[in-house]
Amino acid sequence: MSEAANIVADPARQENVTRILDCAERLFRHYGYGKTNVADIARELGMSPANIYRFFASKVEIHQAVCGRMLGASYKMAYEIMHLPVSAEERLRRYIHAQYKMTLETMLDEQKVHEMVIVALERDWSVIDKHVNSIHDLYAEVIREGIEAGEFREQDPETASRCFGAATVILCHPQMVAQCLAKTNRAMPDELIDYAIRALK
Repeated sequence: MSEAANIVADPARQENVTRILDCAERLFRHYGYGKTNVADIARELGMSPANIYRFFASKVEIHQAVCGRMLGASYKMAYEIMHLPVSAEERLRRYIHAQYKMTLETMLDEQKVHEMVIVALERDWSVIDKHVNSIHDLYAEVIREGIEAGEFREQDPETASRCFGAATVILCHPQMVAQCLAKTNRAMPDELIDYAIRALK
């Protein structure tokens, strides 16, 4: 296991890790994940590849860390929206709209970012499953509050959260969003969100 897996509270070390990840993400976005290697990242930073390997064991590990940061930003957005002082229904609605917009702007408008995300999804990394579980936990919390407020019918919040996630995944999953953009026989975002929320009532 590389040292990157056990980063301690060392400001100098953390600064180097951040520099490597910033550079790697920039190169992945510009040239694409497949066309970027550790030597390219090292050259851009004025380091030797051996120095990069002090922090990350491989390009795959760097990619995992970059994707982890992207998922972290997505979760932060979800957490903030899910804790707004508005109704449970409105929080769910705002989050799905915001995630759909982020997917369109960040993951699809920049083709190289899309490639990076697809590689991560195809490798079925546990970091993605953990992110999905975290989002489902937020759904369950909001649905539970909606039940208590009388917005939603009595039901199991955990089951409802998984079903709500499955019903709206087509608006959040990069591959599904990309495949459905040009289709005229797919539900529109507002239609799908309305349908999923009605199922909770």
